[in-house]
Amino acid sequence: MTIYEAMKARHAVRSYEDKKIEESVIEALNEEINKCNHEGTLTTQLILNDKNVFKGLMAHYGGFRGVSNYIALVGPIGEKLEEKAGYYGEHIALKAQQLGLNTCWVAVTYKKGRSKAVIGDNEKLVCVLALGYGTTQGVPHKSKKMEQLFKADRDMPEWFRKGMEAAMLAPTAQNKQDFLIVLNGEDVKFEVKEGKYSKIDLGIIKYHFQNGTGL
Repeated sequence: MTIYEAMKARHAVRSYEDKKIEESVIEALNEEINKCNHEGTLTTQLILNDKNVFKGLMAHYGGFRGVSNYIALVGPIGEKLEEKAGYYGEHIALKAQQLGLNTCWVAVTYKKGRSKAVIGDNEKLVCVLALGYGTTQGVPHKSKKMEQLFKADRDMPEWFRKGMEAAMLAPTAQNKQDFLIVLNGEDVKFEVKEGKYSKIDLGIIKYHFQNGTGL
C-alpha cells in the first residue's frame, strides 16, 4: 500500500476488536515513531493495553468502544508543538494503516490525566491516536469542492493538483476543512481558520499536501 493509497483507505474508526497487535507490527510502528521523534524533536509514544484512558462518559459520548491501545503525541512545549504533532502524528497514522491497523484522532473525548505516557518537564501531551483493529474500516468524510480550498495566481500545475487531492483526504477537526492552500508563483502558503485545534490541522494538511506533490 502506497502512502496515497493509505490516505484514501484511512478513515476515523472508534470501535475496536479485542485483538492483540502482532509483535512484528508493534516493532515496525515503534521504528517509525522513533524516526518521527528524532526528526521532529518529539517524545511520541505507543501505549499498549491501557483501557483506562477511554473509559467513562467522555469516551462513550465520543462513540469509542474497545480502545486499549493509542499513540500519545508528546513533545516540548513551544509555538510549533501542535503543528508538529499533527504533521508527525498523521505520518504515524498512515504508517499504521499500511500495517493493517485503524486509527482515530482524539483531542477531547479521553481521560488525559490517566494516560500512561511519560511526560517530562516542559512537555505536553497534545492529543492521542486511538489504535487497533477496527470492527469496521470507517467511512470517508464529506469533502468540500477543491475550488473552495485553494487560490492560485495561474492555472493549477499538475503537482499542485496532486497535492490538493491529497490535502482533501486529510482529517480535520469536526471534518470542517477550514483551510486554504494558496499558490503564488512556486510558493505555497497554508492558511487555517483560527480555532482550538487549527495548528494540529495545519500539520496534518501540510503532511498530506507535501506527500501528494512528492515535495
